Amino acid sequence: MKRKLTTIVSMDVVGYSRLMESDEEGTLERLKEIRTNIIDPAIGQRSGRVVKLMGDGTLAEFSSVVTALQCAIDIQEQLGKRNSPPGEKHEVKLRIGLHLGDVIVEGDDIYGDGVNVASRLESIAQPGGIVLSKQVHDHIGGNVQAQFVSLGEQTVKNIARPIEAFRVDVGVTAPASGVIRFGSYELDSALFELRESGKRVAVEPQVFNLLVYLAKNNDRTVTKDEVFAEIWDNRIVSDAALSSQIKAARKAIGDDGTSQHTIRTIHGRGFRFVAPLEDGKPVLNNRRIGDLEEKALASIAEKPSVAVLPFSNLSGDPGEDYFSDGITEDVSIALAKNRWLTVVARNSAFAFRNSTDGIRSIGRQLEADYIVTGSVRKAGTRARISIQVVDAETENSVWSERFDRDMVDIFDLQDEISETVSARIESELGLTEQRKAERRPHKNLGAWDLYQLGVAQFYKFTPEANLKSQELLRKSLELDPEFSSAYSRLAYAIVLSMVYFDAPPDQTVMDEALVAAKRAIELDDQDANGYFTIGRVHLARCEYSLAIDALEHAVELNPCLAVVYCGLGDSLAYEGRLDEAIEQFEMAIRLSPHDPFRWAFYSYRSLAHLFRGEIQDAVLWARKSVQIPNAQYWASAHLVAALGHLGDEEQIKSAVGQLKKTKPEFSIDFAREHLFYLKQADQIETYIEGLAKAGIA
Repeated sequence: MKRKLTTIVSMDVVGYSRLMESDEEGTLERLKEIRTNIIDPAIGQRSGRVVKLMGDGTLAEFSSVVTALQCAIDIQEQLGKRNSPPGEKHEVKLRIGLHLGDVIVEGDDIYGDGVNVASRLESIAQPGGIVLSKQVHDHIGGNVQAQFVSLGEQTVKNIARPIEAFRVDVGVTAPASGVIRFGSYELDSALFELRESGKRVAVEPQVFNLLVYLAKNNDRTVTKDEVFAEIWDNRIVSDAALSSQIKAARKAIGDDGTSQHTIRTIHGRGFRFVAPLEDGKPVLNNRRIGDLEEKALASIAEKPSVAVLPFSNLSGDPGEDYFSDGITEDVSIALAKNRWLTVVARNSAFAFRNSTDGIRSIGRQLEADYIVTGSVRKAGTRARISIQVVDAETENSVWSERFDRDMVDIFDLQDEISETVSARIESELGLTEQRKAERRPHKNLGAWDLYQLGVAQFYKFTPEANLKSQELLRKSLELDPEFSSAYSRLAYAIVLSMVYFDAPPDQTVMDEALVAAKRAIELDDQDANGYFTIGRVHLARCEYSLAIDALEHAVELNPCLAVVYCGLGDSLAYEGRLDEAIEQFEMAIRLSPHDPFRWAFYSYRSLAHLFRGEIQDAVLWARKSVQIPNAQYWASAHLVAALGHLGDEEQIKSAVGQLKKTKPEFSIDFAREHLFYLKQADQIETYIEGLAKAGIA
């Protein structure tokens, strides 16, 4: 086995699936032209070698780290000029990763850890950006005119050890005068001064450096990790320290956490300097945004943030603090598994133990939209845990609950409480975010608002609302093409248009749903919701094993997400694994008894009982389902099928009347057409037989 040390360059097209879906022939033609006129010549001129092409990616190697980086810079600069004006619908951008490492040589190909590291570094680069490993950085020295920004140690997929990474900024320089002007303020790097209307404003050195760094990078969102690397030189610093410096910077320039007219917080992303600079207006990807500023910034999908404050120990014994702190930490960890939420770091939240500040003040200091508080009281072998979620801005309670439990096993108790609380909070905050989006003015709505409006329509479970949901989700993706949750929800809405509503089963539409579901996972492969959706898509495509695999992985990623258990139970039921299916439905119901999808938890469970020959139970759960206000008409159909086998004429008459009222055209032929995803013929016949016995023709 031959090995060698080489510099590996991995390149990948950003948003390739989206580009192909939008314009397959045009995308392939543009990619071919870019390879012919930019990538291949740049590699050849720098004495590199193309190892292989991988669809939308390119793998190359160089004997020199300097020429490898120079080549990467050449490619990104040429591509940036070629793409002008940026932002056009079919713009092609690359991510590039570089690593110096040991590889296995087999013919003209190379394999091994070095290749994997380069590929993973490429995946964390910004569109149009370059990220390199510490090994490359240390060998570059001063041989390449570029600025390197430490990203710290990165944990990447399929690489056990953390990788220290650096972002490459090419040609980043201060204005010639050394002065950055915005509004009535000046940042003078030469004199190390912040001035307002010519008068010096006293600021700490770190605050000054933070303002300069944000202003110089006003064309993009600066991540927290970048700030830590630039301002604190990668020293270990808490989120609370960063929040304190941001607050001080805002105060120095007359800004605050509410108005954010100069430094804007992008939840889950970082910070953005949004004030117009002296030449007129800020720059976004080399475009002047002026009057379009709000629309452009609104396009970023801002996730709501949650802070879990340390639960109060009401037991009167300080020695019991470990238990209340353990509950607090477990709830934080469980909530963080919901990828659409940003959870404030434990240390930052715990700094407010016993704080006398109000909820609104704590929320602003932690930059949290919601605050979770709680208390724990132990008496003998009993524990009472009280929890409340509060909207930090309005100080209104969003959700509260009390749990009384026997402390048989403290760790089992902590697991049960944290999982249950996380599931309830996820459900309640989802509904709250939807209501907030509905109340906001519909002018210049951002990607997050459009997504939430789409979700609100989704949960109405009507054909019209489903189409409206798809429309809103597509608009959300137009504003933020890398919004994974929107792709995921869109895929599910497309599938349900055929399963629940009037759209006929269509392979082309199924393929569209699969592309969207896969895109969601490409963008965030740690999101349980993404795997839940692709599991449901696979089920609709009658790909049962793939469905169960995806849903089981979703459970591993987030064991607190109730809807995943429902989807898994449904899939297992169609495989004839009915005992396992019912266990999953029970888990879904326990975790989220007020879930907006709970009618489906009950309805799908009724089918499992029907297929198991437990008619009374099938009727019981179907009846629970139809009583939910947003229950879809299939819940009524399942009740009719179960009652048909039961033979209760009076109940049948009432249930059939309700079904015909909500879906007048429902028939046996309609049922057969829309139950296309059922695998076992005996299950279909059991269902159809029940309908026929109830008088459905």
